[in-house]
Amino acid sequence: MKDYDDTTAFLHQWGRFQQVVFFLLCASIFPNGFGAFSLVFLTDVPSHLCLVPEVNLTQDWHEAIIPVEVLNGKEELSRCSRYRLDVVQNLSAQGYIPGRDVNLTDLEQEGCVDGWIYSKDIYQSTIVSEFDLVCSEQWKQPFTSTIYFLGVLVGSFFSGQLSDRFGRKPVLFATMAVQTIFTFAEIFSPSWTVFSILLFISGLGQISNYVSAFVLGSEILTGNVRVLFSSMGVCLGFAFGYMMLPLFAYFLRDWRSLLLALSLPGLLYLPLWWSIPESPRWLLSQGRVEEAEAIVRKAAKWNKVQAPGVIFEDYSADKIETHPKEHHNVFNLLRTSNIRYTTVILCMVWFTLSTGYFGLSLNTSRLHANPYISCFISAAVEVPAYISSWLALRYLPRRLSVICILLFGAVSLYFIQLVPQSLSALSVVLEMLGKFGITTGTALMFAYTAELYPTVLRNTAAGTCTTVSRVGSCISPFLLQLSVYFKYLPYITLGTLAVVSAFATLFLPESFGQPLPQTVQQMHQRERMKCPFITRKECSKPVVLFESQL
Repeated sequence: MKDYDDTTAFLHQWGRFQQVVFFLLCASIFPNGFGAFSLVFLTDVPSHLCLVPEVNLTQDWHEAIIPVEVLNGKEELSRCSRYRLDVVQNLSAQGYIPGRDVNLTDLEQEGCVDGWIYSKDIYQSTIVSEFDLVCSEQWKQPFTSTIYFLGVLVGSFFSGQLSDRFGRKPVLFATMAVQTIFTFAEIFSPSWTVFSILLFISGLGQISNYVSAFVLGSEILTGNVRVLFSSMGVCLGFAFGYMMLPLFAYFLRDWRSLLLALSLPGLLYLPLWWSIPESPRWLLSQGRVEEAEAIVRKAAKWNKVQAPGVIFEDYSADKIETHPKEHHNVFNLLRTSNIRYTTVILCMVWFTLSTGYFGLSLNTSRLHANPYISCFISAAVEVPAYISSWLALRYLPRRLSVICILLFGAVSLYFIQLVPQSLSALSVVLEMLGKFGITTGTALMFAYTAELYPTVLRNTAAGTCTTVSRVGSCISPFLLQLSVYFKYLPYITLGTLAVVSAFATLFLPESFGQPLPQTVQQMHQRERMKCPFITRKECSKPVVLFESQL
């Protein structure tokens, strides 16, 4: 069967059709960027103290009713307790002065039975201040992020299989609609439970939209344009959306207003249904030759080139009837040893990258006193990371690139514990270098994963790997809590995972300089090289995503 890209070479790589597909799909990723990390602001914990109701207390007792605690070597007012109000009222009425007539350490304490007072220096409100997710309810704060990522996990698992079964385009727009509608619905949440349920459902569309757009563009575009789209296009679309998030949050300090601003852009993408086509490559894999030809002829018309009389001549009706369509699912990824080993290793690497990426991203509030600056720094570092991934995909072997970038991220995270406290800025730099490495690795793995699997399994494989990776993102909010036991334990854990994943990557097949597999049989022909470091001579031409022709 003639290669798809050779068959459609008459379209050229960068006509009007490809330009429209490229920029519209990149634009569809913007909401993913500012939606994924909105939890940084929605779940941030403002400074808070126990509320003291209006009762008759002297000024001295008003100031002394909140106990002083020592946290991290510093004296701070307690956030979760106060001296018993009835006792303090009695002492105040008798004219006793705290600290002189009464030893405060002997007084009985109680919880914040009347609620809390939250600082509004940074936020007007967050879900933490709205639903009192502090003190005994503090566990709900990181668990909120986990609920969201559980939704992302479920969405990743099912969307990949649905996309391979029903098409890239329907799943793309369905997940965009889910993400938009339920993000808007969160505004009206009367309780944390309702908010969490809606957050879970909105998470179903988050990464599913990203993966569907990624696969759709990668199968429509060809040559250098495919590399640009796969490594920089969708990734920079995500990064620019991410960088817009602190701007929205800075001007909209109320969590409901922020959610409204984040949901409205989704409405702008409804008209894209008539501009973004289905993947002709997927249509051919389903035997829908006429529909694939119609899309390619429309592309030829847009690009003002002449299409041949018969475009997909190898896909005759007789051959389609002789070889009926076979529906593949996630179990095909484990059916043979060759595919099974590849899948297991890829899932391990994806788990590591997702844990590190979301762990470091959700940790931005600790980078700088101003959370808006912290978030922007964390977002901005992704731009050079995606540029680096594009260069690596253009000129370097996939396996070598992934191994080196994982080790680079691991070393950066390991070194953080060696930095003295007086050089806190250096710790921030090392943490951002670690995120740079992990972000670059994530972009490389999207391309590497898609190159290793055939068309009939590509979206299922991408969805399965991202599903496993979401397990990492689910535990990342709690991974940060390890710092309670040892300040640098989260960084050591992430660095160790990166080293183990780099070693496992040695056993993956190389895809650089090899054609895109279109069938499972072609994937079986991929050999795992004994030496993981292939030379430039072995792959004499730079290769694009899924492709050996340039």
